[in-house]
Amino acid sequence: MTWRSPSTLAGNWVTIQRGDTLGAIARRADVPLVRLMRFNPGVDPHKLAVGQRIMVPTKHERAPSGGPYRYQVRPGDTYSSIARYFGTTSDKIQAANRSINPNALKVGHLLQVPLRGSTKRVASRPSSPKPKPAAPTKRPAKAPDPGPLPNLRTNWPWPLDDYRVVREFGKDSRGSLQPMLLSTHDGSQARSVATGKVSFANSMRHLGKVVIIHHANNLQSVYALCDDLKVKEGQTVSTGTAVCTVGYSSATERYDLLFDVRHGGKPIDPRKYLR
Repeated sequence: MTWRSPSTLAGNWVTIQRGDTLGAIARRADVPLVRLMRFNPGVDPHKLAVGQRIMVPTKHERAPSGGPYRYQVRPGDTYSSIARYFGTTSDKIQAANRSINPNALKVGHLLQVPLRGSTKRVASRPSSPKPKPAAPTKRPAKAPDPGPLPNLRTNWPWPLDDYRVVREFGKDSRGSLQPMLLSTHDGSQARSVATGKVSFANSMRHLGKVVIIHHANNLQSVYALCDDLKVKEGQTVSTGTAVCTVGYSSATERYDLLFDVRHGGKPIDPRKYLR
């Protein structure tokens, strides 16, 4: 791909050339990889094709989880073409932008783009009450209980050789449970904290590239915000095996690794098991 400055890439389309990756494009455009992926919902980062076009968002655009998107009109855009790209409908876009004439869109105009199912509908009061649906005869099965938390002195090594804890495991000001976040330097590789089997090595929305390893006693370790992966699903790894290279976040201007330990899929404090 011909190199262009981040200011030139923002707001434009990038045509995939041989050897391109979304991570490399995100770095060149100075855009977080997760944000770039949200603005390209139909793009599989592992199956990029030469000649494929990738949209690079501007600093004015937003792509929150679930929508609505804040989208900047580009040359040739119509409500129909925007709706097709984001998997929604032109009616939803028009309803969210009533002050804008859809037949006179101007390049650079900011639109709200609701996704399917993201717009709340206000139902009119029915003339007669609708019958309540019959109660289900069977309740959905509960997830299996992972059992008591293992009381083990594992003394697992930390996943990075050189790191700084920038966020501890725990609840934030809104009460949401947050995983541990470790800051490191360019080129750092995250390493498996224990022997186990890789159950997931792929991309996740909002988390970039992720590796999940299953260990003894129903424990799992999670490594997210990775730039590139060093292991594959089904692979057995030993303590200290490199699992990924830590990615760069333009939002924080750091190389951050999101690290999590889980028991039966439920997050627990990693410090209970780390040295």
